[in-house]
Amino acid sequence: MIQTVDFFTPVVDDPYTFGQIAAANSLSDVYAMGGNPKIALNIAAFPSCLDPEILGEILRGGADKVKEAGAVLVGGHTIQDDEPKYGLSVSGFVHPNQILKNYGCRPGEVLILTKPIGSGIVNTAVKAGMASKEAVEEVVRVMASLNKTAKEVIQKFPVSACTDVTGFGLLGHCVEMALASEVTLEIYPEEVAWIEGAVSYAKMGLVPAGAYRNKKHFGSMVDVGNAEEFELDLLYDPQTSGGLLFSLAPEYTEGVIKEFVKHNLETKVSVIGRIFDAEEKRIRLV
Repeated sequence: MIQTVDFFTPVVDDPYTFGQIAAANSLSDVYAMGGNPKIALNIAAFPSCLDPEILGEILRGGADKVKEAGAVLVGGHTIQDDEPKYGLSVSGFVHPNQILKNYGCRPGEVLILTKPIGSGIVNTAVKAGMASKEAVEEVVRVMASLNKTAKEVIQKFPVSACTDVTGFGLLGHCVEMALASEVTLEIYPEEVAWIEGAVSYAKMGLVPAGAYRNKKHFGSMVDVGNAEEFELDLLYDPQTSGGLLFSLAPEYTEGVIKEFVKHNLETKVSVIGRIFDAEEKRIRLV
């Protein structure tokens, strides 16, 4: 059994969409371990000064996403608080021989990411009133997408390690994976898929505080090479409901990409790096 819990404050204005995103984010940990979510409980906090119908829309968004996941929402708990918060406690199951772990990368393997990154930066642009309609639409679609299909695809292949990319940003999760696997990951920033507008907004300096915290915490383990500042901001950008990051032998790359196309995965998939023997720096940007 896999047991997980996650919740956070709104990242979008629309309450129904916020409910969907928060639920997708909460469900993601189960998928990242190769499991299937079965039961979910709501966790909510809501101010007394707001219309209760807003809370109803948040819960409706979450319930629809839980249903899409094939799980059952069996209740939950709500408290009064100064700021809205929402998420889920999720129980899921996975066969012991099919558990996906966030370690086990082997030298020679490739790294694949199933969603574009940049949600933190795009959401910062949204708050500043500077995001385009196209950027808003894509960031919402990416954040609200379940990792269900991605998990179902990669379980058909001999994946060595897998994690979901969330608050630590892409590089933070890469550092964790590299340290636990005792390897060095070579990352190709130019191959990483970005959410619409993310590069432009990063160049404008619309970077959330979490990206700087990630850079401070993980930066000593990263050889930045010739990467530009905006690329580092994107690579450290904390993600909400990000994609699955996994490694497998290079001979399976073409097959797994074809499977993603066959299953009509609605987010961009990118081959972003390779695995090498451990060096002093656990991440090398090329």
